[in-house]
Amino acid sequence: MSTNRRTLLALSGALLAGAAGCTSDGPADESNGDDTDGTGDDAIGSAGNGAFDTEPPAFPRLDFVTDPNVGEDPLAQQIRANVAFSLEALARLREDDPDENLFFSPYSISVALAMTYAGARGETASEMAEALRYELEGENLHDAFGALEAEFERRNEDGETVETGEWSDDEDDEDDDLGFELSSANAVWTDAGYPFDETYLEVLADSYGAGERTVDFAGDPDGARLEINEWVEDRTNDRIDDLLPDGSVDEMTRMVLTNAVYFLAAWEHDFDPSATESETFTALDGSETEVELMRQSTELRYAEVEGHQLVELPYANGDTSMIVILPAEGEFESFEKSFSVDRLAIMLEETSRSEVDLALPTFEIESEFSLVDAMRELGMERAFESDAEFEGMVDGEEDDLFVDDIRHKSFVSVDEEGTEAAAATAVVVETAETEPPERVAMTVDRPFLFYVRDRPTETPLFLGRVVDGDSLSAG
Repeated sequence: MSTNRRTLLALSGALLAGAAGCTSDGPADESNGDDTDGTGDDAIGSAGNGAFDTEPPAFPRLDFVTDPNVGEDPLAQQIRANVAFSLEALARLREDDPDENLFFSPYSISVALAMTYAGARGETASEMAEALRYELEGENLHDAFGALEAEFERRNEDGETVETGEWSDDEDDEDDDLGFELSSANAVWTDAGYPFDETYLEVLADSYGAGERTVDFAGDPDGARLEINEWVEDRTNDRIDDLLPDGSVDEMTRMVLTNAVYFLAAWEHDFDPSATESETFTALDGSETEVELMRQSTELRYAEVEGHQLVELPYANGDTSMIVILPAEGEFESFEKSFSVDRLAIMLEETSRSEVDLALPTFEIESEFSLVDAMRELGMERAFESDAEFEGMVDGEEDDLFVDDIRHKSFVSVDEEGTEAAAATAVVVETAETEPPERVAMTVDRPFLFYVRDRPTETPLFLGRVVDGDSLSAG
């Protein structure tokens, strides 16, 4: 296995979020294949097909990805751009509650919106590509996401490690006893009878493993919402519930695109629970709180640049790690505002093996928000307007689709044993409501004609006239 395929964690944003990955999703019975019964409940394909069906592309090495002089490699540029999007999204989302904790999955957001982008055209597509930092175009972009998903699934099954690139077949390997799960699923929920383009649906199936599921948004929108929420909850080990809140889906909804990710991993170097002690944590506003600080002294990759510290905590599977960055005392806000891919690259390149006496809080964060304002501020505006260009989704002339909402919900728990994280994203696509008809008045208080017709044949069944009010019933 080529070592330069090990940058997939960067593409997923795992440098910051610590949780990403994908496996293809099928129907409720987990089978894949064509929609044989016409219900739309069968998956249409599996992740990783298309141009990279037999062999995923060679991904650039992680050290190249974080290198500001990344060169002309388009995949390296795309991976670097995804890290940039992660940081830009963080900067925008923290503006709403600058003194609050925040956690989200840039990977989940990117995948859900990439599936949406597959149906965008014109200015709508251009704005989405710029806001999401897509460097690859068209089929190349979707094939790259598909290859990424297939690689995560393969790595879950094969046990390849980043450190050595060797296969682990040792049945006595101590890591076999440690918990690890890295999974994700995609699905597209379509309104029964709406003319979605089959080519578009095939892209979602082939590149994202997104099985089409037909629901009745027009007739039973809340029932469809509950079905989607149940699917998300099931695929995040019950950590993400009610992703779509009451009222987020209505009779004008025509499609919901969902991504759900779940991550569970034990540390490579456990923290001894007996060493955990209650100590003071000073918040951004200067207030002090007693928190549980877990401790360990071990050899880790560490760097200190201009007083800012970075440490990498590997998980037991060898492929994933958590990066913790501690800005110099009193400089958190200025550091955060200037934090960029280049600055991250510099700090990562400065790391070396050090014996680190680490004290880290145990913590748990839940976040939930709409991404509409954040994406608008990043430049994705047309997609939310009634004149959005999503013609690529539709078979025929109906092209009045637009993105009504992007819901994201996430959870993370970090303790002495490891990390559990989950997130889900739903892109709600609706049809634009037509302009309300002009209000007019018609008071039938004088002679009139009427007839009863058979509409299909235009046959007048009854015909009459009313000219004399004396014969009319007064009720």
